[in-house]
Amino acid sequence: MKRALVIRHTPYEGIAGFRQPVEAAGYEIDRVDVTAPEFAATDFLSPDLVVLMGGPMGVYERDAHPWIEPEIAALAERLDRNLPVLGVCLGAQMIAAALGSPVYPGPVKEVGFAPIELNEAGRASPVRHLAGVPVLHWHGDTFDLPEGAELLASTTHYAHQAYRRGRELLALQCHPEMGEDERFAEWIEDVDYLALAGTDPNAMRAAHDANGPRAVAAGRRVVAEWLTGL
Repeated sequence: MKRALVIRHTPYEGIAGFRQPVEAAGYEIDRVDVTAPEFAATDFLSPDLVVLMGGPMGVYERDAHPWIEPEIAALAERLDRNLPVLGVCLGAQMIAAALGSPVYPGPVKEVGFAPIELNEAGRASPVRHLAGVPVLHWHGDTFDLPEGAELLASTTHYAHQAYRRGRELLALQCHPEMGEDERFAEWIEDVDYLALAGTDPNAMRAAHDANGPRAVAAGRRVVAEWLTGL
């Protein structure tokens, strides 16, 4: 059986809705938390697939999070070998950093369910399944598009919502894995962050209930098609 390694940057941001298509594609899933003692010895090269999930920290907060620098270095080595990598939100930003692009605060806190805007390349990619679907956004950072990467989707405030490089790399700034995971309750406990984005826990809970199942279904189709193409 193939092996997928999920890198968790915080316990409440796991593989969530993407677990189903990854397992259906024949992968056994292992997980490691970046704060666990064993993370320092994690092998990024042997897994058939590495999945990098989100987190509340910024890639540039390296003094506060000493695991960021070695993770970027290990990820860069995997990417240099064109081994399959899927990144979500912070994961997409870590990939950009590993490919040599700066990551920095964006213009606004983009939080809530809203569709992304696909370009021509996006409509010809697995991301096409997200067309017109409100998916979860939860970020305030952005990055320059890495050299050699192909942009797939944008939003009004954030130009780089999805990108890929060849068949092996897919990066999503949004969270189409979220919509049915009970850990969302922990996300909306951050009332101050929600206030900065102009929303609140009740509004987010209602949006989650209304849009979550459709968003996850679309996200699963994206990942299933991407894995098929590897």
